[in-house]
Amino acid sequence: MIWSIWSQRLLDAQGPQSGRIASLMWFIIIVSAIVYVIVMAALALAIRRGRQRAAVGELADQLPETERRLTRVIVAAAAASAALLLTYIIASASTGRAIAWPRFGIAAPVLTVEVTGHQWWWEFRYRDSVASRSLTTSNELHIPVGRPVQLVLESNDVIHSFWIPELHGKQDMIPGRQNSTWLEAERPGVWKAQCAEFCGHQHAKMLFDVVAESPERFAQWYTSQLASAREPTDSSSRRGRDVFMQGSCIMCHAINGTPAGSRVGPDLTHLASRPSIAAGTLPNTRGHLAGWIVDPQRIKPGARMPANQLSAADLTALLDYLQTLR
Repeated sequence: MIWSIWSQRLLDAQGPQSGRIASLMWFIIIVSAIVYVIVMAALALAIRRGRQRAAVGELADQLPETERRLTRVIVAAAAASAALLLTYIIASASTGRAIAWPRFGIAAPVLTVEVTGHQWWWEFRYRDSVASRSLTTSNELHIPVGRPVQLVLESNDVIHSFWIPELHGKQDMIPGRQNSTWLEAERPGVWKAQCAEFCGHQHAKMLFDVVAESPERFAQWYTSQLASAREPTDSSSRRGRDVFMQGSCIMCHAINGTPAGSRVGPDLTHLASRPSIAAGTLPNTRGHLAGWIVDPQRIKPGARMPANQLSAADLTALLDYLQTLR
């Protein structure tokens, strides 16, 4: 895999929602640590006093006063515990309410992205009021900085969980049901996201990239994604396109501007512009792409993509074609 869990920083908030979650987490950790220290100190003091009393022997007439003092201490501790738990509940509810809506208000214009979880890859469909400006991409989510984005989450097979640690908390994706959440990035960046619910054998290899960029750069990216696949300009790429269209690839994948229109697997219209393949499993290089095409089960056992037995010439031509898809 091309990533490490250490590349995800849970407390490195890059958005208003993750910031509220991190603040709540630090609040609970700090207060709980203080309570722990107080309890341990009280326990040590009680043990010390108990040993002293056992050594000198406590007079019988002092027992009632000791019991009354202990009762007052226990009542005060119980009241403090109840107050602390109530504070935790209020803080948690306040945070949950704050992250449920974009800070600019529900009436603010937003970008809407439909997110579908598959075993084991991600599909992103950007909605637009003009149908011709809607687009579909895979394993890569682009969002504009400083703009709240609505995410409509659903699953195509089993329960998945959508999680971008630096931007938001986890949200389940349940078959037959749509969940909705909001997302916003405060600064440009690229972050790794993942499925946070065990969803099968290759759950750990179900990743995607989140790219937050300025509204201007996002608009450029969006326009480029609307374009159809480039027409091959050399004989090898043209032969590669024929290999793709005449083989099993066309049965599962879509490439805009060509007869390939299946939605079983990821959309490949702009495959060569993505940093990784197989949902973040491998870097998007020619060698890794060749290995993935020929024997995906060796790399990601259980993946829906079958092995492809191609001659060396056909594989070279197919790679030439796929690398033109930018």
